[in-house]
Amino acid sequence: MKKKILAVASNGGHLVQLLRLFPAFSEHDVHLISTSEDGPDETYNEYYSVTDSNFEQKFKLIKTAFETFIIYIKVRPDVVISTGAAPGFFCLLYASIFRKKAIWIDSIANTEKLSMAGGVALKLTKHCYTQWPELAKEDGPLYLGAVI
Repeated sequence: MKKKILAVASNGGHLVQLLRLFPAFSEHDVHLISTSEDGPDETYNEYYSVTDSNFEQKFKLIKTAFETFIIYIKVRPDVVISTGAAPGFFCLLYASIFRKKAIWIDSIANTEKLSMAGGVALKLTKHCYTQWPELAKEDGPLYLGAVI
């Protein structure tokens, strides 16, 4: 059954990791959100650019939250998948609120502990993954391998 997937990642390493997963989405309707002005060359139905922010930039963070909410409502995804950072966190939060499947894959850069957003994601979804076996725990995050 074809699903509507909202794939979300900040630009840079987060986006590279997310794009590595795109072959698994080939049978689905994929909408991509990132902080890059231009969408990558991958196959997706729609690309949305949002404000780049982090948890220390309060006003930009509020703008990112608003922009991602508008896109979430427009797309109405069945599944949200993110490899991290602020836009992904917000979309994961919206999926949790609207009781949709949410998948968080913490960045491979987080070698010693989950990111701040990943720690919150662990409370929002049972589908929270780490790319480091040393960080896996029985109650999450889980380790199924690395994307990169």
